[in-house]
Amino acid sequence: MDWIDYDYAIVRLVPQVHIGAFLNIGVVLQSRRARFLDARFHLDGERILAAAPSIDLELLERYVDAFARVCRGGGEGGPIGHLPISERFHWLTSPRSAILQTSPVHPGRCHNLEEALNRIFLENVPMPVERK
Repeated sequence: MDWIDYDYAIVRLVPQVHIGAFLNIGVVLQSRRARFLDARFHLDGERILAAAPSIDLELLERYVDAFARVCRGGGEGGPIGHLPISERFHWLTSPRSAILQTSPVHPGRCHNLEEALNRIFLENVPMPVERK
């Protein structure tokens, strides 16, 4: 199997931009060679509201949905959705002062991009623990 190079960033919720504290809520991954761009998200409303009680969860869901539409590309992603994959990735991961931000971009290599995206997601985005 051939190795596939990729870049990824962790998607963060930064509820109080001036403080800089954040919660990891997703991952975005792109491979220019494989023409792949995708993201995974998990919004744990209980965890988010515990850290930032004033967050509007419905508005946050719309922001995340817009991020995902840009990843998918096409008309649903607005003008940015028509850009090539690598340009959309760089637009999504560019530094900004907003409640959705990304970590620095990191490189990686794998044989399967979907598996890499899922692995990075599970390693970096806390999932709720089932209570008994």
